Amino acid sequence: MKAAMEAGNINISSGEVFDLEDHMSERQAEVLAEFERRKRARQINVSTDDCEVKACLRALGEPITLFGEGPAERRERLRNILSVVGTDALKKTRKDDDRSKKSKEEYQQTWYHEGPRSLKTASRSGLCKLWSVPDCNLVHTLRGHSTNVGAIVFHPKATVSLDKKDVSLASCAADGSVKLWNLESDEPVADIEGHSMRVARVMWHPSGRFLGTTCYDHSWRLWDLEAQEEILHQEGHSKGVYDIAFHTDGSLAGTGGLDAFGRVWDLRTGRCIMFLEGHLKEIYGINFSPNGYHVATGSGDNTCKVWDLRQRKCIYTIPAHQNLVTGVRFEPNHGNFLLTGAYDNTAKIWTHPGWSPLKTLAGHEGKVMGLDISLDGQLIATCSYDRTFKLWTAE
Repeated sequence: MKAAMEAGNINISSGEVFDLEDHMSERQAEVLAEFERRKRARQINVSTDDCEVKACLRALGEPITLFGEGPAERRERLRNILSVVGTDALKKTRKDDDRSKKSKEEYQQTWYHEGPRSLKTASRSGLCKLWSVPDCNLVHTLRGHSTNVGAIVFHPKATVSLDKKDVSLASCAADGSVKLWNLESDEPVADIEGHSMRVARVMWHPSGRFLGTTCYDHSWRLWDLEAQEEILHQEGHSKGVYDIAFHTDGSLAGTGGLDAFGRVWDLRTGRCIMFLEGHLKEIYGINFSPNGYHVATGSGDNTCKVWDLRQRKCIYTIPAHQNLVTGVRFEPNHGNFLLTGAYDNTAKIWTHPGWSPLKTLAGHEGKVMGLDISLDGQLIATCSYDRTFKLWTAE
């Protein structure tokens, strides 16, 4: 030992003792904090009900869905958020929301519901109009299109969190034009250029950032309005694409074509993941159920078909009407019923599940060209070739 020490092979400490904690690097502190956060996250119980997860995210002021995010990823995101802010913050936010909601309900009474308290209509004259709900008074006349307007749709957050100067509406027309509107002006604030043929439908992505359009050139497109660019140009239908809908979590899009086929697309890859084959004539309407796995299509063969994404097949065919079906809509909150409209001058309500006829909405003197359901499921709107629209209560 002595020889080794003299040779310098063994060095004896001078006796100084260093406090490891005092010399811990910032990086080590960050790693330790992240370890503790993950440990807390593992101990937090998060509901497996996707609707409850979205409600919690909304209560915390977080986006209820991100582009391409599924239920599992959403649950993990909520868990990570709660591991930082704590469950007490969520409880406090829920109490504040309940108190605010109760106050609004007492003031608004029967007619209060989240989302736009307006109804929009489009016509072959090129005019679009906004009406107040429930008294149906004309609020705005939107002038910008010079030909038949195929559709006009509200932004998901219109009148909820958007300012009147923000883009709140999108419309499309037979001349290939797509226009964006706010709630302050009677003229369009922007145009989306790219289509050279008739644009049949427009639909907002649940995030509100993206807009889908369908065209008679056999394709549909997805536009990023923040980046102001086209991010998807999808072909696949052999004839014009008529209608488009988005899955509630924003990961999928469904299209219905004049080739009698429907397609379900994965927006993350741009690939068709399910082929909806079974209708004998054109598909004019498509819609996703809030349950996440049912898709409904309406066709010129007078039927409505319900498809199951899990089983990848049609599970029920509803002999819905005596003429071609122009549109289909699930009740937006829980999918408690399915609404269809047709050229037989009627709209019909069907139970979900079960698909039994619940109510026939008769009163129009012409073809039912369009339909919609309020976000709270209490009001139904239909428009007709007889130049009228009607507002129906869920009762």
